[in-house]
Amino acid sequence: MSVGISSAALQQIMADCRASPGVETCGLLFGGEGRIDRAERCENVAVDPAQTFEIDPRALIAAYRGMRMGGPTLVGYYHSHPNGSVEPSRRDADAAPADGMLWLIAAQGGIALWRAVDGGERHGRFDAVEHHVEASPCAPGDASPEGARPQDVAGEARG
Repeated sequence: MSVGISSAALQQIMADCRASPGVETCGLLFGGEGRIDRAERCENVAVDPAQTFEIDPRALIAAYRGMRMGGPTLVGYYHSHPNGSVEPSRRDADAAPADGMLWLIAAQGGIALWRAVDGGERHGRFDAVEHHVEASPCAPGDASPEGARPQDVAGEARG
């Protein structure tokens, strides 16, 4: 199954990455079955944000509280590898529970999408997830950030 990522969410993620070169940016992904509708940047509270990320626990608690009250559904997380690849690191795998959540990794202008599972193909924790960029309802016809084609920004779809 391919996961659709709204162009607005992708624009937000890529803007977050460009705004903080040299540090790992991170945030939450909201949507539903087979889709990511929105990305919300969170503070990286890691001791060394140039090497790793930790989403501010207050943001996670707020997201779960919001879901219980009928708000948007948390479907995963995103973070950047400013000096690396879109592949999850061993550190990512060690930190990820096998809960089926999506993990979007952005690096050097591309992205990859992964699902955290027990026994995954990457480090025993992540399976690649095929993805595609969808035009956002609020921006008809704008299928990717800053006028780029989806393949220029989204990287190679995995799956």
